Amino acid sequence: MTYSGPARTAARLTRSTTLAALVVARATLIGVLVYSPYSTRSLSSAVSGDHRHGALGEADGAVGGGVTVFDDRVPAVANLDPELRGALRRAATDAAADDVEFLVNSGWRSPEYQEQLLREAVSKYGSEQEAARWVATSDTSAHVSGDAVDIGHSDATAWLSEHGAEYGLCQIYRNEPWHYELRPEAIDRGCPRMYADPTHDPRSGGAVRRDTGAGTRRAHPPHRVIQRAGHQPAAADRPRVPRSSANP
Repeated sequence: MTYSGPARTAARLTRSTTLAALVVARATLIGVLVYSPYSTRSLSSAVSGDHRHGALGEADGAVGGGVTVFDDRVPAVANLDPELRGALRRAATDAAADDVEFLVNSGWRSPEYQEQLLREAVSKYGSEQEAARWVATSDTSAHVSGDAVDIGHSDATAWLSEHGAEYGLCQIYRNEPWHYELRPEAIDRGCPRMYADPTHDPRSGGAVRRDTGAGTRRAHPPHRVIQRAGHQPAAADRPRVPRSSANP
C-alpha cells in the first residue's frame, strides 16, 4: 500500500500526456483541412491560369523550367504555328547530335499575357517607349499569333545563329538573340538583316523607311503572313528577301 500514491500520480501523468498528444494531433489535422485546399488551389491557379482569381498561367502561355520544343502538352508550344514548330523540332533533333538542347523560354502567348508582360516592362524600364524595345503590344506581337519563340540557353542560340538559316529559323531583333521566327526563304537565301529592336519592325508600327548616307531605302518587307494548315499564299504574297540583305 505504500506505493499507491506514486502509482496514482504516474497514472494521472500518463493520462495528461495522452490528452495533450490528442490535442496536438487534432490541431494538426484541423490545420491540414483548413490550409491544404487553399495551397492546392493556389498551385493549380499558377499552373493553369485561373482567371477567376486574376492569375495568368500556363494556359495563357507562361512557361516553367525544362520545357522543350517537343512538349505538346504545354500551350506555349502546342499553339505555335505548325510550320515553325516543325522547323524547330528538326533543328533540335540535329542539335542534339552536338549535345545541344533547345529549351522554350516563351512561345505562344495569349493577348492577356502579352499585355501583362508589357505592363511589367513599362514598370521595369520606366517608359512605354523603352519598354517597346523589348515587348510588343498584343496587337502586334508575333508571340500572340504563334509565330515566334524565345529559345534558351546560350549554347542553343549560338547553335541557331550558325545553323538556323538551314531550317528557315532566323533571329529577328539584334537586341534579342533568343527570339526566333520562321523565314522559309532563308533556306536558300540566308536570313534577312536583323532589326535593331522591335521598334524598327513595321509590324510594331516602326518606320518603314529609313534615311541612310546613301539615300533613303525601304526597310525589310513585313514579316510572313500567318500561314495555317490548308492555306497557301499566292506567289505574289510571299516575301522576297534580296541576297544582299542576308546576314554577313
